Amino acid sequence: MSRATLLTDAIEHFARNGIGDASLRAIATAIGTSHRMLIYHFGSREGLLAEVVRTVEQQQRDLLASLEDQGTVTEQSAEFWRRVTEAALIYGPLFFELSAHAMQDQPHTEALKADLINVWLPPLTDLCIRAGIPPAEAPAYARLGLAASRGLLFDLLLTGDKQGVDEAADLLNRLFAV
Repeated sequence: MSRATLLTDAIEHFARNGIGDASLRAIATAIGTSHRMLIYHFGSREGLLAEVVRTVEQQQRDLLASLEDQGTVTEQSAEFWRRVTEAALIYGPLFFELSAHAMQDQPHTEALKADLINVWLPPLTDLCIRAGIPPAEAPAYARLGLAASRGLLFDLLLTGDKQGVDEAADLLNRLFAV
């Protein structure tokens, strides 16, 4: 199996089952490979987990970039939210589990800590500027938007109240429209 195939299979497995305390051997068995192949491609269980988060986060940033020329900024934001919530219903528990690991300074998340926030701020700052927010204020708006959006995704995963969360996301979107 190729590295890309193993990574895709691991992402799907973790999305269905979470990470928990699964050993590399158990993960390998669950995705139909050997632990040696995972070690070869990712170095360790922790290396695999780090790549899973990086890949899912990059997919979301790619989605945001792909919407840049489609409609108004408000329409882009609404479409991004729609697609992110669909993905969050699948991958959200994995994201929040690994975020908790990062908050606890677990070794496999050392490289992820900055990636979970800092890599999002430049594209979100650009989005805010395109929405008409003054450049000097755009970084704070970007951080607020990221935090509020993740809070809403957390709410969705805990409550399942898609309508309520979508209404709150729509309000957030309107607050950013100047």
